[in-house]
Amino acid sequence: MDLGLQGKKAIVIGGARGIGYAVAEILAREGCDIALSARGEDSVKDAVAALSRYGTTVVGKAVNVKRADEYRDWLAWAIEALEGVDVLIPLSSAAGGIGSERYWTNSFETGVLGVVRAIEAVIPTMTEQQRGAIVLVASTSALEAMGGPQAYNAMKASLITYGKQLALAHGKDGIRVNVVSPGPIEFEGGNWDMIKGTMEKFYLAQLRQQPSGRLGRPEEVARAIVFLASEAASWCNGSHLVVDGGFTNRTHF
Repeated sequence: MDLGLQGKKAIVIGGARGIGYAVAEILAREGCDIALSARGEDSVKDAVAALSRYGTTVVGKAVNVKRADEYRDWLAWAIEALEGVDVLIPLSSAAGGIGSERYWTNSFETGVLGVVRAIEAVIPTMTEQQRGAIVLVASTSALEAMGGPQAYNAMKASLITYGKQLALAHGKDGIRVNVVSPGPIEFEGGNWDMIKGTMEKFYLAQLRQQPSGRLGRPEEVARAIVFLASEAASWCNGSHLVVDGGFTNRTHF
């Protein structure tokens, strides 16, 4: 299948590790020029160097999405460096926590406002060119009660509604907006890798819920995200795709 991504210009927020890096790697393989961010300068440099081997333009700089002015400057820089933007995949997110207001503030500023600011930055360019694809990344934690009443779950749930609203509002502008909700994804240095080492009983309980007997891998979610961002998904707008290996116990009619 030709995804139609050759020569497209993509911004990936949080593209230096995990699902974000897997997304950026597939985009690069498909011929996209990419601007990526992460909070750490070294991780951005490593990701840019690794992705440059695919022969497309890959640029990146570190940025903290909670620093609004710096983040807006970064987004403007990325659009200018790429000479436009066709695809936006904002993966900024913060771990949850139960009880403390600071968890809610951090999760909102990172996981919601970080996404909102990115979308507000690209919409004018996408509207002017009458094309664009945005894929938001939520979570199966937004679909079922998991891990107690925490900020992460609620913030991810808000992205599902926001994505649908954006799709309805900007379809007339040639902009498609879709949402992907991954289940638990394990990779070295990631959250579930940490949980495995520090909360073994909880990790094993989640593992028992997996029909395949394992957690997902970043590239398994990234393929779904890139498909929705591609021309191959031209009639997908306002969709919500759950990518969890059958983890959730919900029937979606």
